[in-house]
Amino acid sequence: MEVKYAATMDIYSFQGKEWNCNHPFYEHLREGRLTTTACNDCGMKSYPPRVICPECLSENLEWVDLPTQGKVLVVSEKVEGVPLGFESPLILALIDLGEEFKLVVRITGVKMGELKKGDEVKLHVYPVNPMPVESKNGAIFMQERVFYAFTKV
Repeated sequence: MEVKYAATMDIYSFQGKEWNCNHPFYEHLREGRLTTTACNDCGMKSYPPRVICPECLSENLEWVDLPTQGKVLVVSEKVEGVPLGFESPLILALIDLGEEFKLVVRITGVKMGELKKGDEVKLHVYPVNPMPVESKNGAIFMQERVFYAFTKV
């Protein structure tokens, strides 16, 4: 029961191909790549990655790389009421990755007031707590996981 409870309280997703159709996203993160899906039928790129194109409903998608550096457009700093699993202050920014992508991302490695509009940021991939997972044969193992934020250049 403890293993199942831990899974329900965890803010990071299962990342193995047995449980996540977008598992390549996490595999690419481990390689230092930020990726998403692009539709081979209509050309739409979506973020976060999809398994079905939100424009034409095609399943004919491919993985494409996004830039790993961007420019800060807006900064938000949260001290009170930070969501479970995050430390205070929680610093978020709307960043411009060029092309057609602007993302709201968590910024790490900076103190309150240090990040400003126009600052350059880069992808930062970090490990998160492994997740206890039950395999098909009933054995429990610890699945290694990663997630990402951006940090000031």
